[in-house]
Amino acid sequence: MRTPTFDFVGNAPRWAILSAVLILSAVIVVSFRGLDLSIDFVGGNSYTMTDVRPDLQSGELREAAEAAGAEDVVAQIQLDGDQAIGAVVRTESMEPGSPESIAVRDALVEAAEAGEVSVNFVGPTWGQRITQQALEALVVFLIAIVIYISFRLEFKMAMAALVALVHDLAITIGVYALVGFNVSPATVIALLTILGYSLYDTVVVFDRVKDNSIGLGDPGRRTYAELVNTSLNEVLWRSVNTSVTSLLPVGALLFIGGQVLGATTLQDLALALFIGMAVGIYSSLFVAGPFLAWWKMRDPEEVRRAARVAKSEADGDEVADDPVPVQAPAPGSPESRAPITTEYVRGQGKGKKRKKKR
Repeated sequence: MRTPTFDFVGNAPRWAILSAVLILSAVIVVSFRGLDLSIDFVGGNSYTMTDVRPDLQSGELREAAEAAGAEDVVAQIQLDGDQAIGAVVRTESMEPGSPESIAVRDALVEAAEAGEVSVNFVGPTWGQRITQQALEALVVFLIAIVIYISFRLEFKMAMAALVALVHDLAITIGVYALVGFNVSPATVIALLTILGYSLYDTVVVFDRVKDNSIGLGDPGRRTYAELVNTSLNEVLWRSVNTSVTSLLPVGALLFIGGQVLGATTLQDLALALFIGMAVGIYSSLFVAGPFLAWWKMRDPEEVRRAARVAKSEADGDEVADDPVPVQAPAPGSPESRAPITTEYVRGQGKGKKRKKKR
């Protein structure tokens, strides 16, 4: 397949504007709508009901729980087509077996006509500990990634990869707030997983940049920006093919498993994986690479190289890198001897001609 010639680096301002709009939109959505954190993070009581009446509405459950004395009530209906098959109601923390908890349970069973109900209790301390551990895991992951890429490649590549990861996280969280999906421990696992996928694509790009840096100064790679752009085009189809084959099963998990078959427990995991992996394709090609080129082109050496390239292109000459001093060979060494030429073999070496025999 022919290598494409798409100008990733030259169009970097467009990608920067697009990413800024996406991240700003995510911040606005999270600020106004917030995240629907599961009971594992905020603590409280969870009432899960099955075999409810088909025409049940979430407002009915909310009113019934509040009438029984519950606060901070969130009700969700599980649908099969347009008919309710189950419901989940979350409230503030109440001691298991307390009169308040029993009253709320009885009110919900009566309003939903539920065949079965289970009650789960998570204290606020447990939820805070889960949140803290999730944040600590994320910080440790990011630090380890920066250290590894700095040793394996270089520090600026590590920071560019970190920028792409933060970009992916922000957009994924914004989509979660927009669609109103529940943020559960499975979501945290999915977020860490998509960081790995995004990082994989980014490292593939940067590894190709490092391999091609040997030819820095050649046509098509005369500046570091051209080098990065060439490397991005060389790995473009590989990144797209790898990511699409990964997105297909995750998409089946989200749309078929979660929506068609009703496996709603898979939605939290599948949505984060699908959005994060899709955004990771974009960030590895349109964020990490152009950001690295922009940063490297600020180095004094690259500034001088770019100036030489611009001057030579204006003059119509070939680009010449800085001259490399060559040491003269020592007298008497093999390098100092005159090369053996065809004329020398024929007897014409050192300007003397062989005399013809009479």
